[in-house]
Amino acid sequence: MPDFSIGVDLGGTNLRIAAVSADAQLLEKVTLGTKVALGRDHVINEMCEAIQRLSAKYRDGGSFLGAGIGVPGIIDMETGTMRKSANLPGWSDYPVQAEIERRLGVRVIIENDANVAALGEKWLGAARDVLNMAMITLGTGIGGGIILNGKIWHGMNGMSGEYGHNPLEFEGLPCGCGSRGCAEQYASASAVVRMAREAIASGKSPALAKAASSDPEFGAKSVYNLALQGDEEARRIFRRFGKALGMMLAGLINTLNLEMYVIGGGVCSAWDAFAPTMFEELRERSLVYAATAPDDPVAIGKEEGAAAQVVARTRRKSIITRALLGSDAGLYGAARIPLMGS
Repeated sequence: MPDFSIGVDLGGTNLRIAAVSADAQLLEKVTLGTKVALGRDHVINEMCEAIQRLSAKYRDGGSFLGAGIGVPGIIDMETGTMRKSANLPGWSDYPVQAEIERRLGVRVIIENDANVAALGEKWLGAARDVLNMAMITLGTGIGGGIILNGKIWHGMNGMSGEYGHNPLEFEGLPCGCGSRGCAEQYASASAVVRMAREAIASGKSPALAKAASSDPEFGAKSVYNLALQGDEEARRIFRRFGKALGMMLAGLINTLNLEMYVIGGGVCSAWDAFAPTMFEELRERSLVYAATAPDDPVAIGKEEGAAAQVVARTRRKSIITRALLGSDAGLYGAARIPLMGS
């Protein structure tokens, strides 16, 4: 049995844990519900018990190198303290890393969930053939991670990559972060639903109104399905989404000038609805992108990841593509962190 580590994806709904070997083989994966309402001690107990079971199972002939844990929040990297998490109430200013290490007796590394997703895509996914990349995760909000020279770039104290809170409008919509006009107010699943509700309230889309009234789980996917069926208001929502995402990406490209920008998260499945407008906006907003855009960026984004031949034919171009690993990116990225220190 080769050396291995444990990767953990701790979300507000699901707790996913995987044993991954040093040669990138997924040994086993388990999924549990994150019972946040029962308190952080209950969640940590379940997590530690699952880590102990998996590590004991695969120790025969291989060394357990530690656990990496991706969490939805702002982490103080020096102390392993969770500073703030919207999805994990009661975890603010909590020394998560020290507590889990105490229980397990092994090395534990805590990371932001978007950072580990970026590392997973760098290791085994869309960005495996480049050194420098940025990850954009489109979900309820916008998450982000930056990889430089193959490693997570944390900034001064672990708070880099919060480009979902870059302002796009001077007097824009209020954001939960306390600012106004943040990118995630216009280019996230929540933004799609808000725009749909506004269209329904104005009477612009009977189709959206019908879908919302008949579907108790009405969300961004419902709006996308109507866009596919040709509903003009649903299509307009995703054009607005693409415009905002293009503006945000323009700022990233102008600032970072990286080889690749990988877009993941649930809303990425609506690529066909928002990507053309996104690329149009990018060309207008970013001089750097206009000078480095590939000939057919939309087609590249549709490819299954960025294989070596794609990177080779687009060398020294700004590549924007979809994530390859889906929801497993964070698991692989979290597991990769202890392996990098081996």
